[in-house]
Amino acid sequence: MDIIQTFYDDLASRYDQLFADWQAASKEQAVILDGIFRGSGFDRSARVLDCACGIGTQAIGLAALGYRVTASDISGGELAEAGKRARENGVRIRFEHADFRALSEVFSEQFDIVIAMDNALPHMLTREDLAKAVGSIAARLRPGGLFAASIRDYDALLKTRPPYSPPYVHKTEQGQRVSFQTWDWSGENYKLIQYILDDGKELRAVRSACEYRAVRREELTELLLSNGCREAVWIFPEDTGFYQPVVIVRKS
Repeated sequence: MDIIQTFYDDLASRYDQLFADWQAASKEQAVILDGIFRGSGFDRSARVLDCACGIGTQAIGLAALGYRVTASDISGGELAEAGKRARENGVRIRFEHADFRALSEVFSEQFDIVIAMDNALPHMLTREDLAKAVGSIAARLRPGGLFAASIRDYDALLKTRPPYSPPYVHKTEQGQRVSFQTWDWSGENYKLIQYILDDGKELRAVRSACEYRAVRREELTELLLSNGCREAVWIFPEDTGFYQPVVIVRKS
């Protein structure tokens, strides 16, 4: 996981630059997740674990709605940034450094809801590591609890294996910011380079590298169901407003 830690440690102070307005995105995504949770029978008293919290995009928004949020990540840099943003937003969140393949090493309790958003699970570069992550996450769910995760639509992407992602262009006070990724495929795995270009009074460029494995929905569903979960449902951006497909399952 060293490459993942390095990638997110490097991006921690700049991760919000991938959004046109990070604060607004945090609120909007929390509302989307709140709708999913309420549709599954949970209210805002639920105890939530965000096990891949990054800089707190979902965790902070959910805490602002009243959820009791615990958040963990493998990147110390992103945890520090998330803690700072939680304080700035006036929300209380328990933050812990944890690998989501080994959550029981940090957490003894079980949660009503666990989330792993923003394509976190495909950082597992083998089926074995993905299975370990799914088992670890399922073990932190109470019986009847809900797990929600989002991943890229790899079922579609694997048909063409595109070499890059479409760029995002955001206006800034001094010009514009362009962010995009290049993807170098090897079978189902691909090496990703994230570029952030600030074109203002002068051009500034940031480059960070990472690696993913394209996880098909059928594979993730199978692993979830074999680890004590049931009722796997995939919901898509046109129905949720979230930018990636989301899977939700219940713990048996």
